[in-house]
Amino acid sequence: MKLQTTYETNNYPIIIEHNALKDLRHYIENYKDIILVVDSEIANKWDDTLEFITSEYDAHKLMVPSGETTKSLAYYAESIETLLNKNLTRNTCIIAVGGGATGDFAGFIASTLLRGVDFIQVPTTILAHDSSVGGKVGINSKHGKNLIGAFYRPNAVIYDLNFLSTLPYTEVLSGYAEVYKHALLNSANAVRDIEAHFYNKATLASLDEIEYYLFKGIETKLNIIVKDEKESNVRKFLNLGHTFGHAVEYKFKIPHGHAVMIGILFQFIVSNHILNQNFNISHYISYLNSLEYPLNIINTFDFDPLYELMLRDKKNDQQGVQMVLLEGLGNPVVKHVDKSILLESFNALQTYIKK
Repeated sequence: MKLQTTYETNNYPIIIEHNALKDLRHYIENYKDIILVVDSEIANKWDDTLEFITSEYDAHKLMVPSGETTKSLAYYAESIETLLNKNLTRNTCIIAVGGGATGDFAGFIASTLLRGVDFIQVPTTILAHDSSVGGKVGINSKHGKNLIGAFYRPNAVIYDLNFLSTLPYTEVLSGYAEVYKHALLNSANAVRDIEAHFYNKATLASLDEIEYYLFKGIETKLNIIVKDEKESNVRKFLNLGHTFGHAVEYKFKIPHGHAVMIGILFQFIVSNHILNQNFNISHYISYLNSLEYPLNIINTFDFDPLYELMLRDKKNDQQGVQMVLLEGLGNPVVKHVDKSILLESFNALQTYIKK
């Protein structure tokens, strides 16, 4: 399966299939230097598969730690100085092989190295189907997640589904949150379909027909970002679940998708409060429990530290916290939410989980 962005210029392909890595050769053959930025866990599991990049193209290999620890100013400074020591030219391509954090980090390196070199995303997780598309790259600050970054398009996204075969279930859960988010943004029918297909842990762990849902998720995202690449308008909808979710992730260091799914639950409650919706919170909690999301962590939360992190969210303005909410499935809106409503919704969320 293949998708293509539809900007006025500088479009890129998104290839989604098993054995897609073979197509990488078409995109890297004319560069003087190739830099392979690879997640250390992926390097250990898939070394033979990736070997052709270093052997055939004499690529420089930069191994990075898995997860968010990579996305720091200190690690960025160390890494970019290492690369600059190799006397690179701007005829360089960076290949990011790993999950969302690896892609964010390598893309930010690409956007700043010699004022910008090309890069290719090779996502290896379900979660990265979201982060690898759309041109957001960046690292974290001590003040919050993804507060240092840029909009910088890749030259291609090559999504080889073979990599998904070694994902632990916790990573499947993390990635599924973004797939489910895209269904919520799409339509009520899309939500009913995905809930019926992946209705418990066994069905989700099987990844049966996951390529269809990944394709639909990426397609949903593309339909939004081609209208608003720089997040001035409708691209904000892609942050559904992220205002509260990012705060939870940053505070408690849990997987991104686990935190986003908690953020999605939270926004259902807020939507019921301020948009007069009637979302069945018990249904969504029951569904997430059937997939074995660790929702009990919610009862360890304190509101004030999370609220302070929510105040630093990039969507906010002088009027305060803005959240993406659902005015019905498939109908996202962005609304300011008062602290009192956030606190009331927070208390309600903890009460639902305790039932």
